[in-house]
Amino acid sequence: MTRLSQTSGLPSTVAVPAYDRANLKSGIVHIGTGAFHKAHQAVCTDDALGASGGDWMITGVSLRSGDVADAMNPQDGLYTLLVRGPEGVSARVVGSIRKVLVAPREPDAVLAALAAPETRIVSLTITEKGYGLDGRTGGLDRGHPAIAADLKDPEHPVGAVGFIVEALRLRKESGLPGFTVLCCDNLPNNGKVLKRLVLEFARERDAGLAAFIEANVSFPSTMVDRITPASTDDTLADAARLTGREDRAAVETEPFTQWIVEDDFVAGRPDWEAGGALFVKDVAPYEKMKLRMLNGAHSTLAYAGYLAGHTFVRDCMKDADLVAVIERHMEAAARTLDPVPGIDLADYARDLRERFANPAIAHQTYQIAMDGTQKLPQRLLEPALIALDRGLPIDAYAFSVAAWMRYATGINEGGETYLLRDPREAEIAERVGEANGDAAALVERLLALPGLFPERLAGSTEWREAVTARLARMLTQGMRAAIAAEAAAIRG
Repeated sequence: MTRLSQTSGLPSTVAVPAYDRANLKSGIVHIGTGAFHKAHQAVCTDDALGASGGDWMITGVSLRSGDVADAMNPQDGLYTLLVRGPEGVSARVVGSIRKVLVAPREPDAVLAALAAPETRIVSLTITEKGYGLDGRTGGLDRGHPAIAADLKDPEHPVGAVGFIVEALRLRKESGLPGFTVLCCDNLPNNGKVLKRLVLEFARERDAGLAAFIEANVSFPSTMVDRITPASTDDTLADAARLTGREDRAAVETEPFTQWIVEDDFVAGRPDWEAGGALFVKDVAPYEKMKLRMLNGAHSTLAYAGYLAGHTFVRDCMKDADLVAVIERHMEAAARTLDPVPGIDLADYARDLRERFANPAIAHQTYQIAMDGTQKLPQRLLEPALIALDRGLPIDAYAFSVAAWMRYATGINEGGETYLLRDPREAEIAERVGEANGDAAALVERLLALPGLFPERLAGSTEWREAVTARLARMLTQGMRAAIAAEAAAIRG
């Protein structure tokens, strides 16, 4: 079967780019060209180019593996997006990505792309752990491998922050203006966080460089939402069936998409409104809504659902007891939020439940469960502390955190081990071993993980007792029994 490298001859049922790709320059460099970017920002850019044109093609960058580049570059950057809904699956060929560079193979090419005069936006989806953020200080984690390497040899960067700062140094020396740095990862106040990290790194090198960045670079915050499971053999097979072409870069996603963006761009931007993006003055209310209601519920489903034997989120939503737990979690999270402009939180929760239950989306609980220590603070611990301070019930968060602690033991109920895939995995394993299966001891040791749990939360007797009681049930009776007990208490 012929590889997908051009759009001519595709079936009429497959949407294709509505613009001349060859005559448009790359105005965006995107760091972290994985499935999520290909299902979200690149699609919105494809819509923008189709509606309004402009030199806004994307040069992708992979900081680690060459797999994405090796799949996409022989296809001229084209790939199939499958949208799976209850009614079926549709295919669309996205053309907004020009090519993908692999930083370990061609670091000079990455710097050249970032420093090019036509580059006006540098966007990122590198997951929370990719930034080298020290959760305890809010600044650079100098023990992070990429941060440590880049501080030692800043002119030959390997990490995202290092590449951005070195590219801006090159632009400053060449008399070029700055660009907009657009973080699209699940970090609270992600634009402000990335700005702080970039400026701290730049000050290590040169105060003048930091001043240039402050004056010439903007860091808008964003909130992005689209469930994107990992691609499988079924993804590639369906892409081939619907397009008649072999596509090794195909990705799949759900019909829903949302992108809220702070409108602060120093060098222009695409017509992303054509793809449904909403530009606002303050992203924070939307961001907190997603992190606490969607992501918090997702993490709960991941830990409890995985240990209860549910492979996919859609399987969890067939478990009436677990659905009751999730409905309570969303209601509890909503009570910690300030009003969100244009959003009815009850409607939002209902839409989330429908999205989770989408039978066409195979989103693995084990995939969502990775990097727990990077995700817990904003998804579960921040709202738990708000609930505690306001005298609201903390049961939903206590159950979720107990489920994470049970998951952190790394052993399922059949006695099989699994990797946590967490940057603090070794540290967690040591504390799990010290607890020796005792719930109270495990709670004590995990609550004491440096920089993870807020002191007021970890020091609360009410919190400790609520988490310990649930963890004890999970350890002694099993996760299914713990879910059933929680649901019975909810129903009264």
